Amino acid sequence: MEDVKIDERDTYTIYDDQSIGKVQIADEVVAIIAGLAATETEGVASMNGHITNELVQRLGKKNLSKGVRIEVTDGVVHVDLSLYLKYGYSIPDTSAQVQEKVKTAIENMTGLTVSEVNISIAGVDVEKVKD
Repeated sequence: MEDVKIDERDTYTIYDDQSIGKVQIADEVVAIIAGLAATETEGVASMNGHITNELVQRLGKKNLSKGVRIEVTDGVVHVDLSLYLKYGYSIPDTSAQVQEKVKTAIENMTGLTVSEVNISIAGVDVEKVKD
């Protein structure tokens, strides 16, 4: 059987049982989880780069990591998100909801601990009002 080499710099071991094996997660997977949780929050128009939930369904989830930067150190995740919000939504309230959703999603899906979820508002999406 051929050995599969994984770039250790881009993966994090979340489970290691010597008798069975280990589970590693790529940093891009953590970024995708964060991006998906953010775009599912009411009031978020898109990620920086204009990646919306509808666009993700057409293009695939890999594009969802745009506008997301993560750092994982010793099982602790630091997340930076850049978002466009919908006009009319409270920036502090929407940001707090995004922070909570992203933290919960990453912790539940990966077992990693989230220390920070920092949000940068890249803009406000103002839809044209139809007469």
